[in-house]
Amino acid sequence: MAFDLQRYLAQRTAAVDRALNQLLPPARTKPATIHKAMRYSIFAGGKRLRPALCLAAAEACGGDIRQAMPLACALECIHTYSLIHDDLPAMDNDDLRRGKPTNHKVFGEGIAILAGDGLLTEAFALATRCQGWPRYPHRQIILELAQAAGSRQLIAGQVADLEGEGRKLSTAQLRYIHERKTSALLCCSVRLGGMSANASAAQLRALTQFGYDVGLAFQIIDDILDVTQTSEQLGKTAGKDTAAEKATYPSIVGLEKSRVIAAQLTRRAFRALDFFKGKAPALAALAEYLLKRNK
Repeated sequence: MAFDLQRYLAQRTAAVDRALNQLLPPARTKPATIHKAMRYSIFAGGKRLRPALCLAAAEACGGDIRQAMPLACALECIHTYSLIHDDLPAMDNDDLRRGKPTNHKVFGEGIAILAGDGLLTEAFALATRCQGWPRYPHRQIILELAQAAGSRQLIAGQVADLEGEGRKLSTAQLRYIHERKTSALLCCSVRLGGMSANASAAQLRALTQFGYDVGLAFQIIDDILDVTQTSEQLGKTAGKDTAAEKATYPSIVGLEKSRVIAAQLTRRAFRALDFFKGKAPALAALAEYLLKRNK
């Protein structure tokens, strides 16, 4: 039987939303403004792809998604914080995210910055709720999350992206940005899912390869869609990378070669799943969804 990804995503999204609603401070918690702002973005209709990858990786390694849920929620908080800050006037200066006004457009720049800070900090509080596992104690879990979100990965990618605006970058320099700005957190998502199932070293290696390839291909496809889709199709401002003179794969190697590179990475990602011998249907379906999307 074909894997029902839409049903799977609907179930996992509902479960993650319930957990986030329960674990994050209620909107009326003082000061109410900041908690309303945090919740505005976290519940703005995201696809919950990073949590879904985390939970699917846990299942592929024989784990229980209830054990992985605090980590899935932490990942979504970090992802959402990065989007809030990414949209700020000092960064990408975007007015639209997930088809809605961006956080700073609703709450102002100061509160938007603090809302991002709040979600980033809450992410680590959520991660401490996991029980820890024989191969992966609490210290390693927190370190994994901190490294992916830190100044050498996610933040490094954003810094390099900002510094690269208006400059002619090489393919290697652009790959550095994409590896850190996008691939790092996607890779962390499947790694943490595997860790929550006390994955073997071999399982974790396969997940790491899969996560890296999916993450890099995902961002290259994002570059392609930015120049081939409308704002209405994307749910965010189309063509903003070109307008900001950002380096993208289409601008450096051309649209067709960008598609070839994305296809190569996609094939490698699926090969990494061969290790699980058919026991990772959710991961395979998610990869298919992420890498063959048109918006």
